[in-house]
Amino acid sequence: MSYPIPAQNTELSYEVKKSKFIACASFADSREQAMAQLASIKQQYPDARHHCWAYLLGNPKAPVSAAMSDDGEPSGTAGKPILNVLQHKDVGDIMLIVTRYFGGIKLGAGGLVRAYSNSAQQVIEVLPVKQQVRLEPLNLHTDFKHEQFIRHLTNEHLGVIDKCEYAERVHIQVSLPESRKAAFIATCNNVGIQVVQL
Repeated sequence: MSYPIPAQNTELSYEVKKSKFIACASFADSREQAMAQLASIKQQYPDARHHCWAYLLGNPKAPVSAAMSDDGEPSGTAGKPILNVLQHKDVGDIMLIVTRYFGGIKLGAGGLVRAYSNSAQQVIEVLPVKQQVRLEPLNLHTDFKHEQFIRHLTNEHLGVIDKCEYAERVHIQVSLPESRKAAFIATCNNVGIQVVQL
């Protein structure tokens, strides 16, 4: 199942009663990657008072995992509105962080919910997306003379080389989009490259 994911990191600023909200949406397909994005934003804006966030991992229609944090804002006024925006947009594998610089005027609980929600909404509206394509693994056993050909062929079929081991023959593991597998295997069979499906 392919689904839309962030194509690049996107950042947008939004101001409410002198409080500045900076929303940053980025690709993350694991909690570790999401937390690394958070650490990076904290480094970028070290003097900000709050770094509130939410993420949605996997297919947005049936996420593998979702989490959020109010980061010191009153409970339910920041992380939940951000996550709520993510749950209503058809984008998966996404981390959305909203950094807040306090402007001296209190917004109240309702004002905070609206501000975090608007900030998340605005960055999602301009976020470029691309389709996440599931890659299928294949094992290849071949002679050394075919290694460069396999690398070129894998690239041509939008795949990646996962690992390459050298023994009497070369053992290469590649991952390919499902739609490209049949053509890739046919080409390998034509030149005598042994394909072992996992």
